[in-house]
Amino acid sequence: MTADPIRWTWAAGLLVAWLGLIALIVVLKRRARRPVETPTADGWTVVFASQTGFAEELAVMTAQTLRQAGKAARLISIADLDLDDLKQARHLLWIVSTTGEGDAPDSAARFVRRAMATPAALDGVSYGLLSLGDRSYREYCGFGRALDGWLRRSGADVLFDPVEVDNGDAGAIRHWQHQLGLLTGSTAQPDWAPAALDRWTLIERRLLNPGSPGGQAWHLAFQPMDGVPDWQAGDIAEIGLPVAAGQDQTTIATREYSVASLPSDGRIELLVRLMMRPDGTPGLASGWLTQGAAIGDEVALRVRANRGFHGPSSDVPLILIGNGTGLAGLRAHLKARALSPDSGQTWLLFGERTSAHDAFYDDELMAWRTSGVLTRLDRAFSRDPGDGRYVQHLVTEQAAEIAAWVERGAVILVCGSLEGMAPGVHAALEAALGTEHLIELTEAGRYRRDVY
Repeated sequence: MTADPIRWTWAAGLLVAWLGLIALIVVLKRRARRPVETPTADGWTVVFASQTGFAEELAVMTAQTLRQAGKAARLISIADLDLDDLKQARHLLWIVSTTGEGDAPDSAARFVRRAMATPAALDGVSYGLLSLGDRSYREYCGFGRALDGWLRRSGADVLFDPVEVDNGDAGAIRHWQHQLGLLTGSTAQPDWAPAALDRWTLIERRLLNPGSPGGQAWHLAFQPMDGVPDWQAGDIAEIGLPVAAGQDQTTIATREYSVASLPSDGRIELLVRLMMRPDGTPGLASGWLTQGAAIGDEVALRVRANRGFHGPSSDVPLILIGNGTGLAGLRAHLKARALSPDSGQTWLLFGERTSAHDAFYDDELMAWRTSGVLTRLDRAFSRDPGDGRYVQHLVTEQAAEIAAWVERGAVILVCGSLEGMAPGVHAALEAALGTEHLIELTEAGRYRRDVY
C-alpha cells in the first residue's frame, strides 16, 4: 500500500467522479420513467389575507379540496407574496377579509403598498376571489373589491364572479365550494363546516362595572366538560348561540370573543359588553351570555387560532394598547408573560370611562405592576374630571418613549373597538413613529391588531 499523498489525492478524485457519474445515471433514468412536473401549467396558488384567522381556515380547506381532486396547490399568506409569485402562478384563488371600513388586513400591508400601487402585467393569469366582509359596514368587502379591481386592471382573467360572504354566511361559502367543484371536475364533496363546538359549562358571571356610565361589562368563565383544549394568548372563542324553535339545527349562529385566559387556568374567561339594540332590547349573543344563560348551563364553545394576534417570544419588549373589553385579549398576553421567568419589558396603555367604575381587573394589574410583570401601566379615563383623555392621547403623550421601546425591538399589540379607538391609536402611532416606519412594523409582524 502506497503512502504517497499525491496518489491518494488522485484516487479520491477518481472515486468522487465515479460516484457523481453513478448519481447522474440514476437521475437520468428516473426522469426517463416519469415526465417532469410543470406546476405553473396546471398548479394552483391559494392566497389568503386574514385578520382573525377565518380566511386562513377557508384557504386551508380550499387547498385541501384542490389536492384531493389531484391538483397541485400551494398555500401562501399575502404577507409572503410578491409580483413574481403572481406571474408564475398562472391560476390563483384568493381568500381575503376586509377589516373595518374597507381596510385590508394588517398582513396585507406590504402587498398593498408595493404591488397594488400600480397595475401589474398579469396577462395570462386567471383568478377566483372569495371576499369576506360584514354588510353592517358601509365599505362592505372593500378590500376584496379593491383587489378585484386591481387584478382586472392588471389584465388577469376572471374565472368566475367574486363570491362575497356576509359575516360568515354558509350559503356563500357553499357557493365557493360549488365553483371549486366546477374548476376541479369534482362535484361530490362534503359541505365545509367549522370544527365541532365543544361542551363547556358556565361557572362564573360577574359584573365588573356597576354604576358605570357606559354599558355593562361582565367577566364570564367557562369550564370544559371534555378536557381542556390548547390555545395561545391572542386566540378567539366562538360561542354557539341557542337554537330557536323551528331553526335549522345545522346552522347554529356563533359569536366571537377574545379569550382572556390561558389553558393553565383550566377555563375560558371572557370580558363581554352587554350590547343594546336601538329598541332597547339586549343583543342576541351578549344578552344571552350576560342575562339569559344560568350558572351551570351547558354552552357550545370552541377556540380558534388567531395567529395574527399571537405575541412575540417572551424576551421581546411588548407594548399593549387597548380600550374597553379589548383588555380581554391583552390580559391573556399579560398572563403568558407572568408565567415566563425571562419576560422582557411589558407596557400596558388602556382607556375606559371612569376610574371608579371601569378599572377592569384593577387588583390584578396592580399586582403585576408590583411584581414587575408590567414594567409600565398608563390608563386614561375619559369621563373623569381632570382627565378626559382616551387611550390614543396616552400614545401621543408617550410618543418619544414608545419610539424608544420600538427602537429596542418592541412589538405593539392593539385590542379593542374598531370605531374611534383603532383609527385614533393608529394615527397617534403614525405621528410618533412615522407612517413608513409603522408600515414596516406591520410588514414585520411587530404591529398587530385585534379590533372589532
